[in-house]
Amino acid sequence: MSNDQVKGKAKDIAGRVERQVGEWTGDTEAQVKGAAKQVEGKVQNAWGKAKDAVKKPSTSQADQDQVETDEAEELRDRAANE
Repeated sequence: MSNDQVKGKAKDIAGRVERQVGEWTGDTEAQVKGAAKQVEGKVQNAWGKAKDAVKKPSTSQADQDQVETDEAEELRDRAANE
């Protein structure tokens, strides 16, 4: 989990709390500020996820299937040699 994801989640939660308190007290300004902070947090969290996705090497389904096939062949060869 990236730093952006952690900070984004924290902003999302803080905004949710601020918005809820504004609803309970009838403070529309707090509701609006809380909702805005929630959106900011969600965007920052999504940005962190996107950055992580770019950093991680992706493997195609064909590559994953080949790894599984290689592992199965290795196990079969071991069993035959025992």
